[in-house]
Formats: sequence, C-alpha cells, structure tokens
Amino acid sequence: MHSSGAVERHDVVVVGAGAAGLYAALRAAAEGAAVALVSATPLAQTASYWAQGGLAAALADDDSPELHLADTEAAGRGLVRHSAAMVLVTEAPDRVRFLEGLGMRFDADRHGRLALGLEGGHSVRRVVHAGGSATGRRLVRQLSALAAESPRIAVREGARARAIWVADGRCAGVLLEDGRALRARATVLATGGAAALWSRTTNPPGSQGTGMLLAHLAGADLADLELLQFHPTAVTGVPGREGFLITEAIRGEGATLHDRDGERFVDELAPRDEVSRAIAERLAATGARSVELDMTAIDPAAFPNVVAALREAGLDPARERVPVAPAAHYMMGGVVVDLMARSSLPGLYAVGETSCTGLHGANRLASNSLSECIVFAERAVASALAEPADGPLAPAADSIELPELTREMREQLWQLAGIVRTGEGLSELRASAHPLVRLVASCALTRRESRGAHARLDFPERDDSFDGRHVVVDATGAETVTAWL
Repeated sequence: MHSSGAVERHDVVVVGAGAAGLYAALRAAAEGAAVALVSATPLAQTASYWAQGGLAAALADDDSPELHLADTEAAGRGLVRHSAAMVLVTEAPDRVRFLEGLGMRFDADRHGRLALGLEGGHSVRRVVHAGGSATGRRLVRQLSALAAESPRIAVREGARARAIWVADGRCAGVLLEDGRALRARATVLATGGAAALWSRTTNPPGSQGTGMLLAHLAGADLADLELLQFHPTAVTGVPGREGFLITEAIRGEGATLHDRDGERFVDELAPRDEVSRAIAERLAATGARSVELDMTAIDPAAFPNVVAALREAGLDPARERVPVAPAAHYMMGGVVVDLMARSSLPGLYAVGETSCTGLHGANRLASNSLSECIVFAERAVASALAEPADGPLAPAADSIELPELTREMREQLWQLAGIVRTGEGLSELRASAHPLVRLVASCALTRRESRGAHARLDFPERDDSFDGRHVVVDATGAETVTAWL
C-alpha cells in the first residue's frame, strides 16, 4: 500500500513542463481548474526549450490547410492518421494566434507580417519562428513565466512521477518519487519523447520515454515505437557540442551538404528519413565519421543561437563547414490517444511527443510537433475538465522502480535499431534488460518492411499491406497491427 499518506487533491495533474505540458496547465487554469504541474527540471529547462524548429501552420496567402495536409501525408509515407492530421492543419492557425494573445512574439517582416520559414517536406513557407532558431526557448520561457504567475497552478519542480495511480480501472493521479500522491480527475502526461534511449541523440538525457513506460505499466496501449526519426544534421566531432542539432531551416535558406570530397550528394530539402539515410550510406561507403554542412552563405544574424553555440566550441560556420551526422531525434510512437488526447486508460491523457496520435505517420514533417503540442493540449484540457469528479479515495499501490538505462543499452540500441535495422539485430535486442528497449525491438520486428524512418535490410521494400496500419502494444506486451480512422 502507499504508506506516506501525503495526498494532494487537484482537478488536473500535468506531468512534464515542456510546451505541451505548460500549455495544458495554463488552459486548464484559465478554465478555473486547480492544476498541479510536475516538472523534473526547473521550468524552462525541458527538451522543448531546445526545439529549433517552429510551429507549422497554414497562415500564408498561398497556403491552405489542404496543402499542409498533403505535405504532412506525403512525409508520413502512407501511415498518417488522416483524422489527426485534419485536426492539426485546421486548428494550428488559431492556436498560433492564441499564443500571440498570450504575449508570444513571433518573427515578423518590416511590415509586421509573420515571417514564415521553409523547411524540408513543406511545399510553401509556413513555419512560424521566434528568434530564428530559438523558437522553443522563447515559447517555453513565455509559457513558464505565465505558469509561475498563475495562482491556480501548483508548480512541483524537481519532482518525478514514479507510477500512475490506478483505482477501479481509472487513472486517479500519479505517485511521486518522494512518496507524495497527486490525486486528480484527469492526468495529462507531457513527459516528452524517447530519443535519448539511443546513444547518439539530439535530446537531453531525460528523454528516455519515462511517461510512455509508466503509462504502459499502468495498462495503457503504446504504438509505433519502431518509428524513431533521425535528424540528419547533428554536430559530431566538436567537443562540447556532440549531438547539437542544426535546424533544418538553415538548409531551407540555402545551406548545402557535402561529402569529404566536397561533392553534394542529396537534395537537402528532401524529408528527413531520405536525407539521414543518404548521409548514413555515404559514411558507410567512405568510412568517414561525418559529412559537411556548408552554411557560409547564410546570414549569421538569422540563426544567432546556432552560430553562437558553434563559435563557443571553436568553429566559425561563417568561414568553415560544420561536421554533421544523423542522430536520434523524435519518437513518432508513444501512448496511443484519440483525437481528444485520451489514452486507453480512462482518466489518463497524453500530449506532445509522449503521445501517438498517428499524425506523424512514419516520418514527421518538420515543425508539425510544436503545433501538435499546442493543438492537442487544447483538446486534452477540454476533455479532461469533463471527466467525473474523483470518487472515494482508493489506496495507491507502491511506486515502481524504473530500470536504469546504461551506456551499453543505449549503444546497443543505436547499433541494432539505428538508421538501418535487420531482423537478426532486432531479435538480439529483445533480450535487453530495459523494457522500453525490448518493446522498440518487438515493434520493429513486427513491421516487416521499410517505411519512412524505419528501414530494414532484410525487408528493404515498402509493403502496401502495412499502409495505414500501426503496431499497437497492450499492457501484456501483446501486439496487434491496427488501422486507425
């Protein structure tokens, strides 16, 4: 039984203080709810803080939700959930304007119109930025300040969830590492993704899929764990900047990729899975550890935080090429949710990279993720506040001791479930001591094809029978391959 007896009661508990969690907490508070916001780190130090992309939204005169939808579905390689994509492209413009109403200042031209960027896979300029490549930083900073000021949000910094509290078949809240229990009518997981499970990653160390694992252990379904996007241009071989992401927007403005002989070898604005595989193939063929990104023709003032970070590390991108190689970046899979962000466990919601709406299919379109955070957090709150008030207080079980992720586990995942996989390697990975690593391997074995971010040497072709079908894992580990409407 849960022995400490320290129970806090709230209307909504939000776990995670990135863009999705902060927005959910603020919207719930604005509706009069009492909110607990659980953050393992101090506010404004989450993975969203480092997000260099922007928010994709059809705001330009030459753009439309239909065009945004077409680009999203093309990038997603026949696996995008059409209904989820429709929600995103329809609602993203209003959410951007709502953020402006909260005081978020996006980059504008001299006439005051939003300055829209072009990124890989987009057919027109539709990416809203703030401070060039500092969008995540500015968004999280603004939302964090509002959350800290709100009298309805109890911020629990330095706190970690260690179990989902389940009572009578419903999520009743969360248990924290320190023994406290947070009771609520609805719990929103916004704990980020799982890319730091891989040894080479653009993500901070905490992005290990903890929320996904807690949801799974509590009985919620997961899906698409084999679909991990590798970002093609992460810095390598520069001390202090290993894995530092160089935003795709820089290639959108004309930066080029070259092999060690100086040859260009890929369309720099192709979707990320294509560019990452092209780089991996070139590295394998030449034995090099990196390719070179030439951004010498790019105005340094347009991407100040990227240029400053590289210069601090002793590399001047205005004068020399930057060594880059792919790194694990974004998990398309996660906790299965519906279009209101509800998981299969009543009372439990998931938003942002923790969730799997099906929006991203097999390959996320650049900058759709921050938009997804805001759009689906809005929907999650609307549904969460309609949940029944919590009933009699049922006792909570003890929190779960989560497994430690070792360097060897991370390296094995990179080697056996990296940019190119084989059935033999994935079968070996199923013996991992880490449950989430095992689930990644199991899902990847089930998807006997190559599609988007998932490439198998033993099944190199796309299999049309997998079109629109997702690998879903239930609490027992049983898998089904399911189509979502």
